[in-house]
Amino acid sequence: MLLHTVPARQGLQWALLGMRTFWKQPLAMSGLFFLFMALISLVSMVPLLGGALALVLMPAFTAGLMAATQMASEGRFPMPGTVWMALRAGPRRLPMLQLGALYAAGFLLLMAVSMLVDGGQFARIYLAGEPIRPELVQADSFQAALWVSMLLYVPLSMLFWHAPALVFWQGVSPVKSLFFSWMGCWRNKGAFVVYAGAWAAVFGSVAVIAMLAATLLGDPQMTLSIMMPLALLAAAMFFTSMLFTVKDCFSTA
Repeated sequence: MLLHTVPARQGLQWALLGMRTFWKQPLAMSGLFFLFMALISLVSMVPLLGGALALVLMPAFTAGLMAATQMASEGRFPMPGTVWMALRAGPRRLPMLQLGALYAAGFLLLMAVSMLVDGGQFARIYLAGEPIRPELVQADSFQAALWVSMLLYVPLSMLFWHAPALVFWQGVSPVKSLFFSWMGCWRNKGAFVVYAGAWAAVFGSVAVIAMLAATLLGDPQMTLSIMMPLALLAAAMFFTSMLFTVKDCFSTA
């Protein structure tokens, strides 16, 4: 396995490839993304352990979406079972679950740090689904916990960004995959900054389009109703683009 360094402008290409591939199989890719979201939501509803179990399954489902993207890029129609193909019986299932356990541990540690900032208010909303109250969101401690969590999630995402693909396709051990994923992101940080900026522009445009549409319809309260489906569509394209970041950063010798 070889680690490559790509120019910063490649980040924009990753985003564009994700959009193009999505529109090759829009029904399949949007359906698989919604299935992915539904599975995570259903698992998280399991009493006591649901939130942690959903985190454990996240890398495996992400690998499934990458596999679906590969099929779509080849002109094939990915079936619903592609989402959980990394969990099927075989030599990759246990390593994928181990990787998921590492991700859950890292994420819960991140939430524990945020609890030191606001006493656990942000963590309870995120993990336990407590209702969001306007006065709580406006509190300085809550906003501080939000920013701390966002900053800490950057290194966590770097550790796990490439890891599901490396474990599933390359057979790399879970711990080694974290090291290689970190190096892949760090060596190509310029491209990832451009990539993140491109998707930030997409999601920002979604918000602007929703506000303009609601204004033209004469009902500003419709902004959220218009924005949600557009944001989900953009999120599906974002997940479709993840495979191309891996393919450019790593290759087999």
